[in-house]
Amino acid sequence: MKKHTVTLLVGLAGLAGVTLLGGCSQSEAPSTIVPPTPEASPVTIYTAEQFYLTTAYRLGSAAGFSFSTEGSHVLVSSDTTGVFNVYALSVVGGESHALTDSSKDSTYAVTYFPEDDRVLLTADEGGNELNHLYVRSLDGTITDLTPGENLKARFIGWAQDNGGFFAATNERDPRAFDMYRYDVESYERVRVYENADVLGLRDISSDGRWLALSKPHSSADSDLYLLDLQADGARPELITPHEGAISHGVFGFNPDNTGLVYGTDEHGEFRQAWLYDIAGKHHSPYIEEDWDVLFVGFSKSGNYRVWGVNVDARTVLKILDLRTNTLVALPELPGGDLANIRFSRDETSISLLVSSDQMPRNVHVVNLATSTQQQLTDALNEEVNSDDLVASEVIRYSSFDDLEIPGILYKPKSASADSPVPALVWVHGGPGGQSRPGYNPMIQHLVNHGYAVFAANNRGSSGYGKTYYHLDDKKHGTVDLDDIVYAGKYLAGLDWVDGERIGIIGGSYGGYMVAAALAFRPDAFEVGINIFGVTNWVRTLKSIPPRWTANKVALYDELGDPATDEERLRAISPLFHTENVRVPLLVIQGANDPRVLQVESDELVANIRANGVSVDYVVLEDEGHGFSKRGNRIAVSEAFLTFLQKNLTLASID
Repeated sequence: MKKHTVTLLVGLAGLAGVTLLGGCSQSEAPSTIVPPTPEASPVTIYTAEQFYLTTAYRLGSAAGFSFSTEGSHVLVSSDTTGVFNVYALSVVGGESHALTDSSKDSTYAVTYFPEDDRVLLTADEGGNELNHLYVRSLDGTITDLTPGENLKARFIGWAQDNGGFFAATNERDPRAFDMYRYDVESYERVRVYENADVLGLRDISSDGRWLALSKPHSSADSDLYLLDLQADGARPELITPHEGAISHGVFGFNPDNTGLVYGTDEHGEFRQAWLYDIAGKHHSPYIEEDWDVLFVGFSKSGNYRVWGVNVDARTVLKILDLRTNTLVALPELPGGDLANIRFSRDETSISLLVSSDQMPRNVHVVNLATSTQQQLTDALNEEVNSDDLVASEVIRYSSFDDLEIPGILYKPKSASADSPVPALVWVHGGPGGQSRPGYNPMIQHLVNHGYAVFAANNRGSSGYGKTYYHLDDKKHGTVDLDDIVYAGKYLAGLDWVDGERIGIIGGSYGGYMVAAALAFRPDAFEVGINIFGVTNWVRTLKSIPPRWTANKVALYDELGDPATDEERLRAISPLFHTENVRVPLLVIQGANDPRVLQVESDELVANIRANGVSVDYVVLEDEGHGFSKRGNRIAVSEAFLTFLQKNLTLASID
């Protein structure tokens, strides 16, 4: 069950306009190396730019329309120009037509309109996460539907009659999201729910009657509420009374709005889907799997149900034809994971994304009647041979207390017992995230240049059951950190890894773990790369944005309340223990980051440099928490390589 805390790490996708404090290498010319094993083929070495000239694709909202009214185009977001913009992608031949042309802030597709090809879009400014909703008219004019300062807006879904759509904003009260219905023609709006109780606003039924809300009590315990918007004076009604720590999350209303599909870990280790019958007020199991159910959705007609399961860090998608109660057989598709299934208006076709470690996400369209498919995009840079990229392996190792820890291991093709390579432990964000297989240009660039990467899913990671998920609650920087230290020991025990050259890298909470490792386990790693990591938990938890108020209780429950737990929070904050750091560090920071403020990194860098320890510092002036611009991603990946070649590879040889 997903924790009801704020996930600190948005992602490492995207990095332009870079202030660089410390050197960055220039793009190297491609070269060829021959691994020592005689049967291996030569591997071409690529620049970061070549890896990032890969094109990223995203589909619109699952609650919207991804196919145009005539079914001739699929609505996508793509960073073809280096910044995400919105495109109409032809289902015949895959030619794309740009619908936006931003060169500064990334813009993302949300949905086509129900009865014409107007488009809803979303964008923030410089990574500040204050997204607005925009409409692109048929003449190309773009209008902000949620104007104002310091507000965040998000699309919720279309009304059943196609005459309007629902959106949430926190403009009235920064702490609370209210629900509005917008008219499809005039864009006039009416507030349908004022969130005076500061509950988590989750979903609204397509007929506009029922509102699903949530309330966390702790990181492991939460409740769901249902509100009848058509009943005068109605209050949100608790629908998940329970005893003990049980977590609940909303998947959405069923197509006829008679029930709410929700996730719960009440009945076992893993999150299952249950159905709440609104009229009968009773609960029943809906989808039962051996792993966490990630999401549940429906086609607009209600003929198809789609759900995803997190099977050992890989997503397995299933489509059920509810008319025949049979699973839909999809054609053979290249790659590994399937994601973002979207139905055409007539439900004869679906669009989806297909990806693997060696192939970025590509857009495919599948004809459900003929079970044939067409790949519309070729995301991998044509200069990069996918055979030169590395497929990961899911492995498990024993930690300090013999707990089995899963992880994703990338072995360079040049690595062997005769030619051991340096290695990095990669730490995901969160807390409570999960490292998963899939194309990651940052990782592939490092592996291509001869660095093994091991993405460890330390205790507290999602996807392995609720017990595992909560093993790190209020133990951050201790037991989870030792899991990461033991990941380094695992690497050192591999005959193809140089045990004297092991570093650590991570972003957001993972960046915190990097700084914590260097401050609290100073002998564990030779170098560290901290990507917008928390260094002062007292300040970070005190500076939680008002829009996260609904989840604040759960976040404090997991990490600690700075009003009462300041001593412990200071004890696990690397900023107050920088005198222990004695190995080189690279720090990456977005200047507009609202989650991990730049002062966190500024002070860490200053304190460690004052000790005479080498620190390289990269500040991205036009980014926030997670990098959306290709130029920035390239610069940062080159900074990784320069730093590692200087401090992990060459230093060890010397």
